[in-house]
Amino acid sequence: MTYCVGLRLNKGLVFMSDTRTNAGVDNFSVTRKMFSWDVPGERVITLMTSGNLATTQSLISLLEERSKVTTERSPSILELPTMFEIARLVGSTLREVIADSHSEGQQASSKFKASVIVGGQIKGGAPTMFMIYPEGNFIEITDDNPFFQIGEAKYGKPILVRAYDPEMSFEDAVKLLIVSFDSTIKANLSVGLPLDLHVYFQDSFVATPSPRIEVDDAYYQAVSSSWGDALRNALAQLPSYQID
Repeated sequence: MTYCVGLRLNKGLVFMSDTRTNAGVDNFSVTRKMFSWDVPGERVITLMTSGNLATTQSLISLLEERSKVTTERSPSILELPTMFEIARLVGSTLREVIADSHSEGQQASSKFKASVIVGGQIKGGAPTMFMIYPEGNFIEITDDNPFFQIGEAKYGKPILVRAYDPEMSFEDAVKLLIVSFDSTIKANLSVGLPLDLHVYFQDSFVATPSPRIEVDDAYYQAVSSSWGDALRNALAQLPSYQID
């Protein structure tokens, strides 16, 4: 399983993904699920994946291969003029990978399903984000739906719904995401640290360093402990339910 979240703020975009993959309860491993491409001063694109690992790795490999500077490898994620066209390319490539895998022996294409969040900014357009489904179709982020989740979404969504504000700072957005991920990690063993983080400042067209939040990260542990303490304190202040 996986948990990935993309937020759109008025200041830019924030992406966070876990790194846990598993093939049964006794076979866990760490695998990157967040990938970025950039042309400094012109575009920054970030992509996160959830689903069948072979499918998502094939998807990334194809996008990487087709971004190399040769006339035979077009269209490229580094050449298309809009984020909408990027979403179409990622969707068609995902559909291609699933169809190829299905034709090689498996009877159910659902075995190879994967979902993707892709976002960023290309010069001349605004920062935006898309969620791409296994069938290759996609939706764009909106004011009414300002964040996307893929993977194990249910445990962390209530926190995002209650606290998200498009005016919030990047620092507060990261704090919010850590609480959402911490709640998910505590509820589901198939989601786990370390976490990958990427923050994109609107109109910067610069790929900022993407830190990895490790298991022993002091800030993560502080937020986790504070969130738990605050929840317990808030619960203690609520009126008691009378049981006769």
